[in-house]
Amino acid sequence: MNERMWGGIGNGVASGALWGLVFLAPAVLSDFSPLQLAAARYLVYGLIAVVLLVPRWPALRASIGKVEWTALIWLSLLGNIIYFVLLSISVQWSGGAAAALIVGMVPVLVAVVGAREPGAVPLSRLAPALALCVAGVLLMGWVALASSHVQADSTQRLLGLLCGIGALVAWTAYSVGNTRWLARVPQISGHDWSLLTGVATGGLAVLMAPVAFIGGAAHTGPQWAWFWVVAAAVAVFASILGNACWNRASRALPMTLGGQMIVFETLFGLLYGFLWQQRWPMPAELLAAACLIAGVILAALAHRPATPLAESA
Repeated sequence: MNERMWGGIGNGVASGALWGLVFLAPAVLSDFSPLQLAAARYLVYGLIAVVLLVPRWPALRASIGKVEWTALIWLSLLGNIIYFVLLSISVQWSGGAAAALIVGMVPVLVAVVGAREPGAVPLSRLAPALALCVAGVLLMGWVALASSHVQADSTQRLLGLLCGIGALVAWTAYSVGNTRWLARVPQISGHDWSLLTGVATGGLAVLMAPVAFIGGAAHTGPQWAWFWVVAAAVAVFASILGNACWNRASRALPMTLGGQMIVFETLFGLLYGFLWQQRWPMPAELLAAACLIAGVILAALAHRPATPLAESA
């Protein structure tokens, strides 16, 4: 693999480490609703994005028109608002591990969709990698459902799992759509595209805030202070920095390999969950994580250019 691809993989791992925080925030702020979490996170994200974008706007103005803003709004709705609300519900109702394993299926769906892209690696070469990813996710799911740390009745847990599946669909659509739009606007850097996404998401959060905060449950001053600290941290690390790393990875990697990088969001989400619960992972959980990592490594090896000997054969 060339230096560009290794850089893309590094950015993909970094984005997973930063995005993994989104599985921790709903558990830390379990007394607040998913709508409140989403509104607060994206209000901060939008505000920071506007501040950072102001000095760069003169150079970007000519590249952003009605079509681009429409795309940014739809991507923000899918990959930020809908995804995070559904994910937060899933974490609070079915547990962080269950939510992480469902979202861990994103690489499989992205690889299937990306296999139709020009120059993509055939699914037959990716089959072993995809099989390992699926095995890891299913094993993690069995462990999570057999030993959940979430107190919820069966109906609520089922609804949480369905919300996790909805988050999976929303994130897959965002991942594919965002990668295609980055290819359509090569004159805009990945960081600037992330900031523009933040502006669009912030606008949506302004519309959502009255519904999220008016008439909600009462909280004390310290609780609200902690709420905004966590929301701001997720906005900075997951939204600003995580999205920037992901956009760089999306530009450097083919979609079939870039999709595999999302596995690291699942792994880091599980790691943060174990730290929050103050427990060691069980052997089956370690085996599941090993399957996911091995799947990513096999996917990366499948994207190596063929050697002259292999080509002649």
